[in-house]
Amino acid sequence: MENTVHEKFMRIAIELSEYNVKQNLGGPFGAVIAKDGMIVARSANRVVPTNDPTAHAEISVIRLACQELGTYDLTGCEIYTSCEPCPMCLGAIYWARIDKVYYANTKADAAAIGFNDHFIYDELGSPMSDRKLGFVQLLRDEALPAFKLWEATENKTDY
Repeated sequence: MENTVHEKFMRIAIELSEYNVKQNLGGPFGAVIAKDGMIVARSANRVVPTNDPTAHAEISVIRLACQELGTYDLTGCEIYTSCEPCPMCLGAIYWARIDKVYYANTKADAAAIGFNDHFIYDELGSPMSDRKLGFVQLLRDEALPAFKLWEATENKTDY
């Protein structure tokens, strides 16, 4: 795909991020998912209007693309995001099997305006016992049968 097409899709993501701020809808983040040179979905950050802390632009656009394509597997798609994805969004991008990420602003740029995810990166590298968020394991023996049932099920959809 020509570089100009990539730039066109990125400019749309950037426009979404600017529009979001100008309309007082939330953070300055926008994202586009494309497949075979065509836009499948686009979204800005939706955290504030939806009262959903997971409704980052990348998560929102992944949800829309999956609905549009009727699949949870976005293999063959590319995401264009106005900012380097946070840890949550990066995880979702991997789970969605998106082929490539194009980004504009960096996580350092985001941190400079108050969107600092550095503590999450630090937490992920720490043992559970050292994390600031308390982790307590409960009822593992009661929860394991569901995993065993899944493992034994022949007619399942692996994802």
